[in-house]
Amino acid sequence: MTAAAAGSTGGTAGRAGGEPGAGARQRGAADPGPRSAGRVVYGELRRRVVTLDLQPGAPLSENELAAELGVSRTPVRDALMLLQQEGLVQIFPRIGSFVSRVDPQRVADAQFLREAVELASLDDVPAEPDPRVTAELQENIALQRLVEGDHEEFFRLDEAFHQGLMRLAGHEGTWPSVVAAKAHLDRARRLGLSEVGSVQVFVEQHAHVLDALLRGGASEARPLMRTHLRTVFDDIERVRSRSPELFAANTGAPTRRSVAVWE
Repeated sequence: MTAAAAGSTGGTAGRAGGEPGAGARQRGAADPGPRSAGRVVYGELRRRVVTLDLQPGAPLSENELAAELGVSRTPVRDALMLLQQEGLVQIFPRIGSFVSRVDPQRVADAQFLREAVELASLDDVPAEPDPRVTAELQENIALQRLVEGDHEEFFRLDEAFHQGLMRLAGHEGTWPSVVAAKAHLDRARRLGLSEVGSVQVFVEQHAHVLDALLRGGASEARPLMRTHLRTVFDDIERVRSRSPELFAANTGAPTRRSVAVWE
């Protein structure tokens, strides 16, 4: 999993789970254009998909979403098309629109990108790291220890922790690109959290990474970070064995019912 520092670190990362910032849209997520009803709808639907408020495979009704969000069907349709470009929504003619099921290959691709960026950034942490950022990261870990049972709050802190490490390395500006590129990974991570009895194992991993980085530098922190980031694969395999309907197994179209049925 992952996290971030309190204070300014937590505040910045708190936005990461929803609509991406301008930098993220430029480099990853589909760009819905100027501030408009379509952009607002896109941001809200993307947030719901990534946070699992809309579950993988769930049917999406343009009429119901338009009524709920207080807009016409046009911005909803536009938003769904943008989400389709990101692989987060599937649209089947004469059947309807559905939240995409989790695609393990997309998860692996996003993990590959994230791991490459985060491991490389460790090499650029200075020998004498910024004490203010270091203190934020330590405070963040302390906060993580207090959120047992609140997976979404832990996820927010997790994001902030990793963003804080990027700040420590002088590469915080790349974080929006990472966030935009890892929507599929974030869905898998949240599913994985549902299988975890306690988040404390991840908290301890964060603490060990930070301690190794401050004590021995990148050479000691890198293998710990790699192991930490790759735990998502074990987590999603447990979810997949229990709930295979949440994962993409073929390219067939679903049968539209009150609950989507995938052949």
